[in-house]
Amino acid sequence: MLTQLEKARSFRVLHERSGIFIMPNPWDAGTEKLFASLYFEALATTSLGFASSRGRVNGTRSIARDELIANCREIASATELPVNADLENGYADDPDEAATIIQLVADAGVVGGSIEDATGDAAEPIYDFDLAVERIAAAARVARALPFPFTLTARAENYLHGRPDLDDTIRRLRAFAAAGADVLYAPGLRDLETIRRVVAAVPRPMNVVMSAADPKITAQQLAAVWVKRISVGGALSRLAFAAVREAAVAMRDAGSFRWVRDTFPSKDLKAIFEQSR
Repeated sequence: MLTQLEKARSFRVLHERSGIFIMPNPWDAGTEKLFASLYFEALATTSLGFASSRGRVNGTRSIARDELIANCREIASATELPVNADLENGYADDPDEAATIIQLVADAGVVGGSIEDATGDAAEPIYDFDLAVERIAAAARVARALPFPFTLTARAENYLHGRPDLDDTIRRLRAFAAAGADVLYAPGLRDLETIRRVVAAVPRPMNVVMSAADPKITAQQLAAVWVKRISVGGALSRLAFAAVREAAVAMRDAGSFRWVRDTFPSKDLKAIFEQSR
């Protein structure tokens, strides 16, 4: 088993080498093992996928911090791959309080994590600029004190919360980089030209989440505009729910079980899980 330091270093290399990489989002140990068997190089947790697996809506008001950390531990302990954690807003408004989650998930085995500038409050969905920057600076201080190179991702959430302000998004990302973020992320950017403009304007590697972008965009196109990392958020979890619902409706309405032909073969699942023991 690789040490956490080795995983952290390999994760850094993915961001420093040339080219782009795709980081799928498991929501439990089973999906982690599936993605690892397909030779992806890194994984990221998904707060939406995890919440859905518990029958809850996504967000810090539904999933307790301890539950999120336990999910991080479940996934990180089941794999040789580096794991990046979706840490929401750190479960606190105060910068130092929010930053404590970095230490907690590091103790759980992950080697990177993202802190967002979304408040979780629909009335005031985005933190004021100065507070948002202070929160990333506090998280960076905790990350730098760890005995391995924790990769801190800072998220500017304007586009997910009805604020499609490109100038403010770029301003925030630049400030997050200056505050110590290693990777930058603005979920909700839909088109390739907007993504290109953001990547060109910021000084750190950029993550793009394809669950919120035009699905016609390819990894090759993103690489051509210098995106470094691709994730898919909770999209694969939602895809799984869609497949189960389609099969359930076929049973209920037509008494049809043809969907059984499309299920994952038991012998293949067994091989994946036995190989990873």
